[in-house]
This record gives sequence, C-alpha cells and structure tokens, in this order.
Amino acid sequence: MKRKFILMLIVLSSFSIGQDFKKTATSGFVFLNLPVTARSAALGESGVGLSNVNAAGIFSNPASTGFTDQLISFSTSYSPWIAEIKNYASAISYKSDFGVITAGFIGVDFGSMPKTKKIEGQRVYDVIGSFSASALAFGLSYSRMLTDRFSFGVTAKYVQETIDIYSASNFLFDGGILYYTGLGSLRLGAMIQNFGVDTKYKNEPFKMPSNLKLGLAGELYENKIEGYRVTGIVEAIHPNDNNERINCGLEVSYQEMLILRGGYKFFYDEETYSVGIGLNPKFNNYPIEFDFAYSDYGRLGDILRFSFLIGLQ
Repeated sequence: MKRKFILMLIVLSSFSIGQDFKKTATSGFVFLNLPVTARSAALGESGVGLSNVNAAGIFSNPASTGFTDQLISFSTSYSPWIAEIKNYASAISYKSDFGVITAGFIGVDFGSMPKTKKIEGQRVYDVIGSFSASALAFGLSYSRMLTDRFSFGVTAKYVQETIDIYSASNFLFDGGILYYTGLGSLRLGAMIQNFGVDTKYKNEPFKMPSNLKLGLAGELYENKIEGYRVTGIVEAIHPNDNNERINCGLEVSYQEMLILRGGYKFFYDEETYSVGIGLNPKFNNYPIEFDFAYSDYGRLGDILRFSFLIGLQ
C-alpha cells in the first residue's frame, strides 16, 4: 500500500512538472512583451497603475491616456536589444471632447543572418546567401474618463512577424481600466494584453503572449511647495506562457524637472534590477522629456533604452 501511494505521488508530481514545462515559452509574437519606453523599463516594467504617461500609455495601459492633460502628445523610443537586435516604438495621441485617440507602432529589426543549405552526402552546409527577420505592431486606441477618478481604454492592433519569405500575422486587443481609489493618491490599474486567437507559421499554430496585469501606484511622499514627489509602483503579472511575476518601481522627482527611477523584477530567469533618469526642461506650451534606462539582464547582458516625449498643452 505504501509503495502504491509513493508511486502515485511520483506520477502526479511528474504530471504537474510536465504541465509547468509545457506552459513555458509556448507562445509566439513575444516581441510584444518587450518594455517599450525608457520610463517603463527603468521602473521594472511596472506601469499599469501610472496615469501621467500621455501617449506612451497605449503600451502600458490604454486607460491611462484618458488622464492626459495634453492636447497632442508624442512619444518615441529606441533600444539596442540583445544580440544586436534593434527595437523601436512610437505613439501619438489627440485629446478630443469625446475621448482620447492614440496610435502606436512597435518595430523590431532582427538583422540579417546567413542562409545555408546542406550539401548532399556530407555533414556540412553551404552558405547560399542571407535572410532577414523583423516584427511590427500597429495599434489604435480609444480612452475616456467616465468620472474624474475612473478611465477605461481599448486598443486594437495588427501584428506581424516575418522570417525570410515566411510571415504570420494576427489582430489582437488590449483593454484596461485605471481608478483613483480615494485613499490618498492610490491608483488601481488593470489590463488584459495581447488577447486574440491563435495564428501560425505555415502549418505550425501557436498562441498569443496574453497577459493579465494588476497594479497599484501612489505617492509615498509629496510636497507640492518644495516640489518633491516619491511614487511607488507594484504590479502583478499572470502570463499564459510562463509563471506569475511581480514588478516593482520607485520614482523620485524634483520640480518634475529631474526624475530618478529604479525598479526590480521578481521571479524572472535573468532580469533583475533597472535604473533610469528623466529630464524635463519645463517649457510651458511644449512640455518635453528625455528619458534613459539601464536594465540588467544577467547572462544576457545590459540593455539601454532611450525615449523622447513632447506635447502640446
């Protein structure tokens, strides 16, 4: 009896481990999970609860763009990613009487690689040229404040990946809410990201990298007279292709001109801490901000990201 019980535990444990293994790295279009702006990257990618991100909110939580105070907002970012991959992103928003319309773009250039062909009867390959790979996403978002404390947003986006002559594409949706709870400046944000049906390369189907995000953000300290602000952020992520994760961030601002940022990621394989800085010259009619982020990816190396934001009041 004891042997049967032990055997049953071993079988159940093996089945459980197998299920966890099957969940990991089972989706495609994973470029959609890359951090987009330098501010988000510096805060450990914990941005679902932030409300002052303007056009860049289309990437972190479409509901946040509803709180923008800028008539027109523009954001662009660049990062030299791992293995000489280049990552680009841009967004522009317009605030109207019926809501905020935002358009966003993400592009990834994987570069060119040698194309090889096996020589018949031998164990070597011959280089017959080169091929390239890339990925892109175009999104259109609508957000609106229903009250002075609550906003919602939805995004429809077209995504595509291309490898040599092969490509795959799909239509995905994001949806989010952002709510000021009334407990001081505490904000609650929630988002469903990359929701859509499966797609495939040739005959190989794969699912989308969907995420459910829930986050809190609030000012831990704020002195409007002296111009100091300290904002804390925490975010929980439930991905469909990996284990649950937690991102945390801290932002310290002086007069909203000099902003220091730091973040940490929990339950990741390689990603750990990040730091960054933001500079805002405080032009009255044309607010401008320059952001920089440094992220540690362990054995994969260090990642830098740069962002430029400009608006029209």
